[in-house]
Amino acid sequence: MRTQIAIIGAGPAGLFLSLLLDRLGIHSVILELRTRQYIEERVRAGLLEHGTVQLMHELGVGDRLKRQGLEHGGIELRFNNRGHRIDFRELANGKCVTIYAQHEVIKDLVAALLQKSVPANHPILFETTNVQLHAIDSANPHVTFDHNGVPERLDCDFIAGCDGFHGVSRTSVPQGVLTTYERDYPFGWLGILAQAPPSSRELIYAYHDRGFALLSMRSPEISRLYLQCAPDENLALWPDDRIWHELQKRLATHDGWKLTEGPIIQKGVTGMRSFVVEPMQFGRLYLAGDSAHIVPPTGAKGLNLAVTDVRVLSAALGAHYSTGATDLLAQYSATCLRRVWKVQRFSWWMTQILHRFPDDNPFDHRRQLAELDYVTSSRAASQTLAENYVGLP
Repeated sequence: MRTQIAIIGAGPAGLFLSLLLDRLGIHSVILELRTRQYIEERVRAGLLEHGTVQLMHELGVGDRLKRQGLEHGGIELRFNNRGHRIDFRELANGKCVTIYAQHEVIKDLVAALLQKSVPANHPILFETTNVQLHAIDSANPHVTFDHNGVPERLDCDFIAGCDGFHGVSRTSVPQGVLTTYERDYPFGWLGILAQAPPSSRELIYAYHDRGFALLSMRSPEISRLYLQCAPDENLALWPDDRIWHELQKRLATHDGWKLTEGPIIQKGVTGMRSFVVEPMQFGRLYLAGDSAHIVPPTGAKGLNLAVTDVRVLSAALGAHYSTGATDLLAQYSATCLRRVWKVQRFSWWMTQILHRFPDDNPFDHRRQLAELDYVTSSRAASQTLAENYVGLP
C-alpha cells in the first residue's frame, strides 16, 4: 500500500488531520487498533472551544453539532456557597464554548471520511494490530501491521502519530531523543453520567472544604458531574446515595439551591496528570494530541489542543506539497509547544485554585479563596480566564 501521510490512530487528532489534508488534496490512510463501534461509543470529555466548533463547520461536519450542541456563554465559579459568573461573550469578543460529546465528534468525522472513500481508497483501516513504524528518520518511512489476519505494509512520505499516550508512535522514537515533563496530581475525579436534567444552564466549578466538584452536562436530559476523590478511589465505596449526598454538599449555596438528582447510568474515576514531551517530531514522524501531551481535565483542553496540533501540521504539510517548502515542518514542534505550554499553565492554574491538596494548611485555603475572589471581582483576571477557556488564537 502507498499513501502520502500514514496516520496512526483514529482519535480526534487523526480524524481531523485526515479531513484537513483531504481539503488540501493530500491523501492519507488512518490505522486504528479498535473497531469503529468502539471509538464511536467511547465516552470522553465533550467541551469544544470556539475554534474547534468553527473548524467543524469549515470541514462540513457541523450539521449535528449545530442541532445538538449546547452553546455556553460563560461558566460559574462557586465558593463560600456563592456563585460568580464569568461572561465569555462579554469578556472574549463574543466567543463561547459548546458542549458536544467527543464520541459524537468522532461519529461525525468518521462518517465524513468514509463518505469520501471509493473502493480503491480506504481512508480508515479498523482493527489493525501489531503496528510498527520503520525508518522514521529516513526519506522513505513505512508502517507494517496486520489487518484481517494478513500482514500489510504501508509506504508513505510522513507519519503522524495520533495514537494517544499508550500508542506506539512516541515509543518508536529512539531513546534519548525526547525529554519528558510530567506531574501527577494527588487526587482524581469521580465522574458520573446521570439521567437528570442539568441543574444549571452552564458549567459550575465549585471549590469547597470537602473538595472540588463540577456540574456539567451532555444533553438537556443527561447531566455529567464530578467529585474530587483519591486517585485510586474504590468505586465500591461510592453507592449512588453517597455520591448525590456529597455533590449536594459541595455545590450548595447560601440561598438553598438544590441539585437535580436522577438514576446514575455510568461512573468511573479519572486520574489527573500533566505530561509533555519535547520535541514533538523526529525525522518524518510528527506527534499530535495525547501522544505528545496530556492536561488535567479542569480546563477542558485535551481534545481542543489535539485539534490545534493537527491544524499546524496540516498547514505545514500543505506548504510542503504545494511549494516544496520545509520550514513549517521543521518548526512544527516549536510552534505547537508554545501553545501546549500555555494550555498546560492554564490547566494547572485551574486545577490548583479549585482543588484541596493533601498537604494544604489554613494559609493555603485562605490564599485559594482570595485568588477566587480576585478572579471573580477583577475584570482583567476574569478576562484572562475567559480568553484561555474559549481558546487562545
